[in-house]
Amino acid sequence: MAAAPPLILVTGATGFVGRQVLHELARQNCCARLVTREGKQDQVPRSAAIENVIATPDMWSEPAAWWGDVCQGVDTVIHIAWYAEPGQYLQSPKNLDCLAGTLRLSQGASRAKVQRFVGIGTCFEYDLSAGHLTVETPLRPTTPYAGAKAAAFMALSQYLPQQGIEFAWCRLFYLYGEGEAEGRLVPYLRARLMAGEPAELSSGQQIRDYLDVREAGRMIVEAALGAVQGPVNICSGAPVTVQQLAERIADEYGRRDLLRFGARPDNLVDPPCVVGVRVAN
Repeated sequence: MAAAPPLILVTGATGFVGRQVLHELARQNCCARLVTREGKQDQVPRSAAIENVIATPDMWSEPAAWWGDVCQGVDTVIHIAWYAEPGQYLQSPKNLDCLAGTLRLSQGASRAKVQRFVGIGTCFEYDLSAGHLTVETPLRPTTPYAGAKAAAFMALSQYLPQQGIEFAWCRLFYLYGEGEAEGRLVPYLRARLMAGEPAELSSGQQIRDYLDVREAGRMIVEAALGAVQGPVNICSGAPVTVQQLAERIADEYGRRDLLRFGARPDNLVDPPCVVGVRVAN
């Protein structure tokens, strides 16, 4: 008799990253139990991998006992949900609500004897002045968002192993692709180029680590189903300037002439180089 597929609890499955994680879980023949905000059930991607969907008015205020019930029978938690309103999330006090709710989720996972817990962090937890960032790079968050993520990592990395739960923390770099918010760089470029209108950009000399969100979803699921523990960089490992990325996209439309580099000032507090270093699992 074939072994039953692992049951994975996923939060944030209707989001930019979560949808790709869910697609990859289905591809891997895993069974998913989803926790989502009330009113978002209709946004859950159709997938044979979904066991059921649990809706809550506010997952960040649910107590540990509620999470303990939700996690019953779960093998692994993939916790993706976080406040992510474009233009607001970096400085929002709601990051503290997400931090507190994440810690209660971890307590519930412990009560239910979950075997493995995978959380989602950000490259902005690191000291970005290092340029090329490894999992050994010191942390130096500079926003409430990055600070709350780093605090979650520090707390969970101490608490979960003490409870006998394997813990991995996936730090995301610069993602793009399906479902990306309209105001971000790649959708902005595509919209302008498709319309035959100029795209106003900064100098474009900033070096970044870009990764398709579909590949990020695959890498997160790989971490969840594997044995790696501790921090994991979800990145391409390939340095690319903003100019190179923009020209690559413009070439799809044959319209490099519409790129207006220098039309916008560079952000003086923006780090010149943010590139992840990948480590084979």
